[in-house]
Amino acid sequence: MQLLYGFLLAVVIAFLAYRAHSLNRSGAFAAAFVGTIIFGVGGWQWAALLLTFFITSSGLSRAFKKRKQGLDEKYSKGHERDAGQVFGNGGSATLFALLHGFFPEAIWPWLGFAAALAAVNADTWATELGVLNPHPPRMINNLRKVVEKGTSGGISLVGTLASLAGSALIALLAVLLSTEHLNTDHWLLITFSGLAGSLFDSLLGATVQAIYFCPKDQKETERHPLHTCGAETVQIRGWKWLTNDWVNFGCGAMGAVVALWLGML
Repeated sequence: MQLLYGFLLAVVIAFLAYRAHSLNRSGAFAAAFVGTIIFGVGGWQWAALLLTFFITSSGLSRAFKKRKQGLDEKYSKGHERDAGQVFGNGGSATLFALLHGFFPEAIWPWLGFAAALAAVNADTWATELGVLNPHPPRMINNLRKVVEKGTSGGISLVGTLASLAGSALIALLAVLLSTEHLNTDHWLLITFSGLAGSLFDSLLGATVQAIYFCPKDQKETERHPLHTCGAETVQIRGWKWLTNDWVNFGCGAMGAVVALWLGML
């Protein structure tokens, strides 16, 4: 019955998100699938963490939409999330929800789940709030190199603080909603793991993510094969298969790995 209730709740939320233009059609189907697993297998505590990520990230995207005008040329996709983005952001968390079904008495699936969501929430907050930084960002692998806002691998003080806040929020809810009586140490563990996952995302974006160049606008972009201006883009670095969706998946996975590793220590 819990799985059925999870399915119904996930479908309703996915439909509302689709009508609100936070998800496109493929994103709605993917969100219904992810939500069914997390809501149905995990329960309402797991659903609360997922909804916190989705609601805050969607809210920030809308709140600062005007500040991000002109940056769409940098990103591979628009603000309506598709299936790739849903699975990229929620894939690692969904895996830990499934593992919870096999190990219902263990605490580590909850820690991995929370850290994975903390990481993608941290990354999303950094992206959405980083545009408020008064100065242009610098590349994470070369802090001397100043780049345009929205550039993959760019970090800033405002973006990093936003990342920390996004991770801390998920960590706080994970501690408060846990049935395992987690404490401040667990909050710090999840917060740090989420921040680490977000920084790992930036590192991938600066080094091995597929990045392209628009010869017409003379700008770097994640978009391929066509830029927003209609010109065909040319790959200039990274692995062609490593799109932003895979980078987001790596972000969540790294957050979970760091949390479980630190937890064992």
